[in-house]
Amino acid sequence: MNRTKDGSPMPEPTASPHESETGIPVFRPAGARPPNASVHPHATTPAIVPEPIDLRTLVVGRGIRLQGTVADAERLVVEGAVAARMEATELMIMAGGAFRGEITVDVAHIAGTFEGSITARRRLVIRETGIVTGSARCHRLSVEEGGQLSAQMEMLGEAPARHAFQPEPAVQAGA
Repeated sequence: MNRTKDGSPMPEPTASPHESETGIPVFRPAGARPPNASVHPHATTPAIVPEPIDLRTLVVGRGIRLQGTVADAERLVVEGAVAARMEATELMIMAGGAFRGEITVDVAHIAGTFEGSITARRRLVIRETGIVTGSARCHRLSVEEGGQLSAQMEMLGEAPARHAFQPEPAVQAGA
């Protein structure tokens, strides 16, 4: 057990949920970032970084420009500028980052600027510094205070539920 300077026991850290348990990526402040996360050390605003999970990740750092078609990246982290067309599992545009183009993802967190067409099959989150323009389609939408959404918007519905076979209720004789 760890102890503080005065010898008293330190509280045990609480377990945080994992994506495998909730189905939703877990994010935390950059100060507690995992070793594989890319956050510029001189950033003035707190960044959101993902929990380490096994996704093929492409990080476009601050001051870097990328243009073209991106293939086989499951997670795209944008700190610089990207002009692309792609499909991924997760998109994260950090404050100061910019994405222009077309993308289809499961989950998108926008703290920078997005211009174009985005489809978030599960969730689109616009952070307080985020700006989304163009067209957006998503199943769930969250916009923090200060976030800006100026787009043609379409909310995606649930996939039609499969109806399980349910037998007719038994009829009792003489009732």
